[in-house]
Amino acid sequence: MVKMKALPRSFYARNTITVAKQLLGKYIVRKIGARKLIGRIVETEAYLDNDPASHAYRGITPRCAPMFEYPGRAYIYFIYGTHYCLNFVTEKRGKAGAVLIRAIEPVIGIRSSTNGPGKLTKALKVDKKLNRADLTKGELIIASGKPSRFAVVKTKRIGLSKASSKPYRFYIKGNPFISKP
Repeated sequence: MVKMKALPRSFYARNTITVAKQLLGKYIVRKIGARKLIGRIVETEAYLDNDPASHAYRGITPRCAPMFEYPGRAYIYFIYGTHYCLNFVTEKRGKAGAVLIRAIEPVIGIRSSTNGPGKLTKALKVDKKLNRADLTKGELIIASGKPSRFAVVKTKRIGLSKASSKPYRFYIKGNPFISKP
C-alpha cells in the first residue's frame, strides 16, 4: 500500500456536492493504539444547509452544531437508537454542510460488513467520542492513497423521509460494497 497522507483542511472547505464526489476512492484511516483499520470510501451522500433532510436545516442545535464549525472535522450522531453515522463537515465556517459516509470497502484490519452507515462505524469502532475529531490529524484521518480510475454514479438519496429525491448520493459504479436501498 502507498504511504497515506491526510487530506488538508482546504479539501473540505469547498462545495459539499464537490467534496461528496471527490471523497470516493479516498481512504478512512482509523488508528486505535498501534493498530490501523483502513477502508476505501465507495459511497457518500451530501447534506446542505438549505436541505430539508439536513440536521442543519432549522439552524444550529446542540446536535448539529459541528456542521457549522470548521471544515475537515467529523460530525457523528446516534440514530434509531442503534448505530452511529459518520459525516465530514464541509463548506466554510458558519455555513453548514456535511457528507455522510454510506459505505466503505475494507482494506486493512476490517473483517465485518461495511455496506451501510451503521455497519461501517461499527467496523471502524467510531462512536460519539470522535464527534468533532480533526480529520487532518489524529486517530481518524482521511487520506488519498494510490489514485485509481472509476465511474461515479449519481442518484437520489436512500432511507430518508424528506428530500429523498435530491440527487445527492454518489457511489463507485459496480463496487460490491455499496449499501442497498
